[in-house]
Amino acid sequence: MPVRSVDEQLALILSGAVRPAPVRVSIAEAHGMRSAEEVIAGRPLPGFDQAAVDGYAIRSVDLAGASEQTPAVLPVVGEIPAGSRHPLRLQPGQAVRVVAGAPLPTLADAVVPVGYTDAGTAKLTVTRGVPSAAFVRRIGEDVQPGDVAVRRDAILGPGQVGMLAATGRDKVLVHPRPRVSVIAVGDELVDVARTPGAGQVPDVCSHALTAAARDVGAEIGRAGLVRADARELTAAVQDRLPFTDVLVVCGAVGGAAGAQVEAALADLGDLDTTRVAMHPGSAQGFGRLGSDAVPTFLFPSHPATALVLFEVLVRPLIRLALGLTDPHRRTVTARLTSPVTSIPGRRGYLRGRLLRDQAGDYLVQPLGTAGTHLLSSLADCNGLIVLPEQVTELTVDESVAVAYLPTRV
Repeated sequence: MPVRSVDEQLALILSGAVRPAPVRVSIAEAHGMRSAEEVIAGRPLPGFDQAAVDGYAIRSVDLAGASEQTPAVLPVVGEIPAGSRHPLRLQPGQAVRVVAGAPLPTLADAVVPVGYTDAGTAKLTVTRGVPSAAFVRRIGEDVQPGDVAVRRDAILGPGQVGMLAATGRDKVLVHPRPRVSVIAVGDELVDVARTPGAGQVPDVCSHALTAAARDVGAEIGRAGLVRADARELTAAVQDRLPFTDVLVVCGAVGGAAGAQVEAALADLGDLDTTRVAMHPGSAQGFGRLGSDAVPTFLFPSHPATALVLFEVLVRPLIRLALGLTDPHRRTVTARLTSPVTSIPGRRGYLRGRLLRDQAGDYLVQPLGTAGTHLLSSLADCNGLIVLPEQVTELTVDESVAVAYLPTRV
């Protein structure tokens, strides 16, 4: 059987990456999505001159020379609360009590904070002057009409959502999260809530892959367990395809069971199970199923192997669908803290834990070297050590490339 390189397999997968059509969503749902439009402010922010602190609106010229020795004394002629719609006009030599956010009265050009005064209610004594525009938020000083409030392709975080709200946008056009469906296949599988019987194992793989898809920003549709029955599997895939942008079937590669899965799905589209020169996960499948040619992956049932395959092959596809131009993880160079070995002719992806030495340089501690099938080391893994195809062994302090897998909190 011919063997395909990792780069060739990834190029095949990404060549058909389709970005779902942008959709308009409420800003309450937009957090974490990528803007598909440039949002132009249609009104100023702030929308009017307003007090920045609690205090008194005044004309700064009326406080010229005010000090502890020679305080200025002004009559207090009114009060303006936040949200007031009743404009007041300030006369020379007067003060108006204001709270933060309240509109300034006409002719006022500054606010003197309460702390600079005796907090008088009828007559105000001020012991410190303020310059013009002090403690005032001027109309449009943050955003002017015509300014770009949110740029196209910006990730909509709290600040961007706040800008949308401030400029009066309750909806925004975004690149939707791609819909990822995960199906676990195997007669030996039982739901994690059940105690496995003889010969049974809990369905770890679909839960792990679902979490990985959610971590990269996808919308999740876990289809659950399917017996290794051609009719049942075909029905489950057909049910999911209309609601799926990426389909992952785990427990479906190699041996008689894998051949049965391939045969069951053959009528739905093209599937290719050519081996890929990588480890773990050389045995895998990829194709496009259904009338919409949904990218479909066939992964082995080992959760640790399936997660590596997801990281290397599926995650970049989802990132492209999200509108990102660079689908790959950040890679750093680190020194090994213990020796590693790799299979000749295959690109190795070994779990590791990135550390820093006293000089701030990266170190990487290989994990799970006793077996690529071991799941327990994933809890401490924050990087994938990438070993080129020609490398078979490296020793302590040799440098390696590590794809950084940050933990989200």
